[in-house]
Amino acid sequence: MGFSMQPYGIQSMLKEGHKHLSGLDEAVLKNIDACKQLSTITRTSLGPNGMNKMVINHLDKLFVTNDAATIVNELEVQHPAAKILVLAGKAQQEEIGDGANLTISFAGELLQNAEELIRMGLHPSEIISGYNKGINKTIEILDELVEKGSDTMDVRNKEQVISRMKAAVASKQFGQEDTLSNLIADACIQVCPKNPANFNVDNVRVAKLVGGGLHDCTIVRGMILKNDTVGTIKRVEKAKVAVFAGGVDTSATETKGTVLIHSAEQLENYAKTEEAKVEELIKAVADSGAKVIVSGAAVGEMALHFCERYKLMVLKISSKFELRRFCRTTGAVAILKLSQPNPDDLGYVDSISIEEIGGARVAIVKNEAGGNSVCTVVLRGSTDSILEDLERAVDDGVNTYKAMCRDSRIVPGAAATEIELARRLKEFSFKETGLDQYAIAKFAESFEMVPKTLAENAGLNAMEIISSLYAEHASGNTKVGIDLEEGVCKDMSTMNIWDLYVTKFFALKYAADAACTVLRVDQIIMAKPAGGPKRDPAAGMDED
Repeated sequence: MGFSMQPYGIQSMLKEGHKHLSGLDEAVLKNIDACKQLSTITRTSLGPNGMNKMVINHLDKLFVTNDAATIVNELEVQHPAAKILVLAGKAQQEEIGDGANLTISFAGELLQNAEELIRMGLHPSEIISGYNKGINKTIEILDELVEKGSDTMDVRNKEQVISRMKAAVASKQFGQEDTLSNLIADACIQVCPKNPANFNVDNVRVAKLVGGGLHDCTIVRGMILKNDTVGTIKRVEKAKVAVFAGGVDTSATETKGTVLIHSAEQLENYAKTEEAKVEELIKAVADSGAKVIVSGAAVGEMALHFCERYKLMVLKISSKFELRRFCRTTGAVAILKLSQPNPDDLGYVDSISIEEIGGARVAIVKNEAGGNSVCTVVLRGSTDSILEDLERAVDDGVNTYKAMCRDSRIVPGAAATEIELARRLKEFSFKETGLDQYAIAKFAESFEMVPKTLAENAGLNAMEIISSLYAEHASGNTKVGIDLEEGVCKDMSTMNIWDLYVTKFFALKYAADAACTVLRVDQIIMAKPAGGPKRDPAAGMDED
């Protein structure tokens, strides 16, 4: 140790083993580079022709998807700057449920353009102020692009719903969007409450059953439970339901007691009283008019025997979230322990039947009469990963429905909006004086990423398409976008491709915020990671 070098400068201030990056080259450009890598990953899966990614996470689960939110969630992003983009994507996913890909790719594009400006010699703070002016102007222009008359919308009108939802579904499942958005729109309209702003996403459930194909997908008013009934009764109609959260069984007492039994008769009677007690409880339930017992935990042998005798159907729902949803569907109140239920606590179902779908036996709980009860979309497909992807498409559709219940304004889809924004911002940048104008011009250029990517993913010539889009827009056709199937530019209002205004609004806002956050960093100081042996977390456990 004798001749070891004395630490100096910043090293002497911080604990050994830390990393310290500062200055333009080390910190800013490295951060930008990391973010560019991340956005390159998601960019190729933007839009309907987007490629799928195969992600295998730390638990060896396989994801095959082009849903950016899923991809970045499952990649464990280590780099702190790229994490900011991931968070922006997550925020978008939670706020709107669609457009995470646009957020991440757009932020990456903004940063890439910022890098060119930095290399030209602009200071990051000038770029940030330019970007801020850019995003404010963008939001103004976006307001002007809203389709006339779209701010009032009947959320129960299927055609209006589908026209707004189609784009979101198509970006996940291209070619099947018509069938899917039909299903999703039906399901959403069925569970939509009186005041559409209170729409609850959780009321549209998805049941994934392997087998069959997309054309076998259906909607069930009510729920689908993936388990069989416990007893022999497989079908009831127009029945009252009693829900017991604690299980249907004789419960052991809290205190320990010793029973002295002197003779054989006492032993016989002891067993009999237990039977009589259970029978009394089950009979009380049967007398209250309930024909179905739903239990949240195990069902005892003896209790089951008496349920059979009184012709009660017994269902077991082990997950307590499912149990809550079941209560919502039927309007029942979960009772804690086995006792005679109040008439008010009973729920009602139109029918519960056990059906076999593709080899799996499922209980279908139908409740047609209920108002905003639960609705289930039954998805069929050949493999698990296809089903997972279909489920994501449904999730996106439902989330879009929720967003349109809050704000139903729409803007033209298929990159028409982006090109118009790029064109108007370019004009705006020429009017600005000062160094901001370069940043605003770059901000405008970043919008070209969307049509460029859409065209590239569809295998078209991006340059040609962008120039012809600009030409169309300059002559005043602001609704011209790319028709990916024919590879030409068309008017989107005739093609009926619309994007929700809120989705665009938040995606661009989050992207600009994330990009500015990354640009504001000029030093990275990382402490030494906490020591201790690295232990793998127990298999199968989540992060929570």
